[in-house]
Amino acid sequence: MAAFNTVVLKPHLLQYCICEGAYGILCLLSFALAGLDVIESTAISQLLKYLGAFLLIYLIYQFFYLSRMKYVVTDEQLIFLHGVFQHSTDYMELYRVVDYQQNRTLLQQLFRLKTITILSGDRNMNRLDIIGIREEENVVNEIRQRVEYNKRKKSIYEITNRF
Repeated sequence: MAAFNTVVLKPHLLQYCICEGAYGILCLLSFALAGLDVIESTAISQLLKYLGAFLLIYLIYQFFYLSRMKYVVTDEQLIFLHGVFQHSTDYMELYRVVDYQQNRTLLQQLFRLKTITILSGDRNMNRLDIIGIREEENVVNEIRQRVEYNKRKKSIYEITNRF
């Protein structure tokens, strides 16, 4: 019987910059423009301040959401923990995993990060994107070993129509 160590993955904080960088720049610009004497209309200045405040609240929420996100790979399950005000836990049985993908956007390539997509036959969670993982971590191979082990353990064999 193979015993695997539990693996805990968290998105790298540079993923926050990738996802929310444009909103951060827009937030700074709105506060900067609201504070300049170039805008003579107080209504526009107030609107820019409200826009900046709204974006700042959004950015803080997204930061906490990403920092609380966790992926746990056990012997038999892939567990996704997420949420700020309402914390949720989603479970994916490893024997139901059918495919894997690795994607890297241009910004992820620059920051040496990647997104791993796990596709499953699970009704509740048929796709899981594991975002912001360091490029050098071989997560797909680790999950694949566990998937194959669980399929053998449960005597599950894949039948395909190949010509």
